[in-house]
Amino acid sequence: MLTKLKFNKYIFYIIVHLILGALATGIPFITKLISPLLVVVGVYYILKTKDNNNQALFFAAYVCGIDVFLRMTGGSFFNEYAKYTISLFCFLGILFHPVKGEKIIFIILLLLLVPGIFIGLIESNFTTDLRKSMMFNLSGEFCLLASCLYTINKRITYSQLINLVYVIGLPILSIVTFVIFKTTDNSALTLGTNSNFATSGGFGPNQVSTILGLGTFCFFSLFFLKKSNFIEKYLYLILGIVCAFRGVITFSRGGMICGGIMIIVLLAYIFLFSNDKAKFRVILYGILGFIGFLLFWTYTSFSTEGLIDKRYNNQDAIGRVKESVLTGREILIETEWNQFLDNPILGVGVGRNKELRFEEIGIQAASHNEISRLLAEHGSFGLIYLIVILSLPFLLWINNKQHILLFSFYIFWLLTINHAAMRTAAPAFIYALCLLKVYIPIPKLKEK
Repeated sequence: MLTKLKFNKYIFYIIVHLILGALATGIPFITKLISPLLVVVGVYYILKTKDNNNQALFFAAYVCGIDVFLRMTGGSFFNEYAKYTISLFCFLGILFHPVKGEKIIFIILLLLLVPGIFIGLIESNFTTDLRKSMMFNLSGEFCLLASCLYTINKRITYSQLINLVYVIGLPILSIVTFVIFKTTDNSALTLGTNSNFATSGGFGPNQVSTILGLGTFCFFSLFFLKKSNFIEKYLYLILGIVCAFRGVITFSRGGMICGGIMIIVLLAYIFLFSNDKAKFRVILYGILGFIGFLLFWTYTSFSTEGLIDKRYNNQDAIGRVKESVLTGREILIETEWNQFLDNPILGVGVGRNKELRFEEIGIQAASHNEISRLLAEHGSFGLIYLIVILSLPFLLWINNKQHILLFSFYIFWLLTINHAAMRTAAPAFIYALCLLKVYIPIPKLKEK
């Protein structure tokens, strides 16, 4: 006799988001309903529950995951929707928790960015829309600081941390389905070795690759770490592989390299800080993972007629090595570094590095590197800001070794801001997750 299948909410939500991605290809208007609905429902539940179970954190995590999906389907009513929505949720969450002394550091960091705003206002030649330029350049840092105000030393359980990863990953599945439905012609895989809009749903391959790299990490992490039944566990593995394949064939390298390094860092952390049984599992996963990667890459290479190998070897379609390793980004970094050297105290002002670059070398492009942008636009204040942000997770980790994902999250933030700046909300929010205080509850012994 067949037993009834037990309802699994985790698999159910996965199916819902796969369907959502498919629906968005034929009914794009549906995503325009999601963005305001998220704000309304999020605000309602955070206020209703008084954030008694970190509702603000989970709503913000979901917005982090759905950001690119809303952008690529026209669901965002303005470009910085996700950053401001995450900031709103985090500020509401702060209202219901005591403000501790360590939070003052983020107020100071915010003040460090203020001089650059005034310099930008004073020195601008007004050839660009200054308001939009400032919003574009500051919204990412504003989101990061707002998120950190909420997360620093916030106590969450290990199981809540794993559920956060699940929540971030859910809407990324909608992206996967969307790009699969949008890429119906297999010839799109062999268009060349440049970033491929045809395989990224017609949206920016760099941003799609970044979020799919994060999705790859999310589902492999769930496979490694989440307690689940056989079907659910190996579903995570399959979804991780699918995210990886769709990310790789965008031909945008940064996001997928980042995702791979995050997985390696996670396995290394488990190996270093776990018992012998866990170490054995890491070695086993490592061996099987390496074999799986070889098979995966062989299939991807075959599907793209060898073009993906040339892309990752920095070659063009006929095998010639390209002059630029970073697809021209090094020129942007060099101009921003020179701006910092010429204006080391106050910088050139928010939004002005793009203006000055166009005046100097005729290239009109926004920064792809948040570190060089902060130095160029904010000078020594930006340098101090960076030193604090770069070092803070390490200082907190000393008393937070149960945060098994801290260094993987840190790697995502650091690598992403170096190839995609703060275009999306993901690096800002994922950085803030480094500051969570993770603990494993010890069961109380029953009295005899």
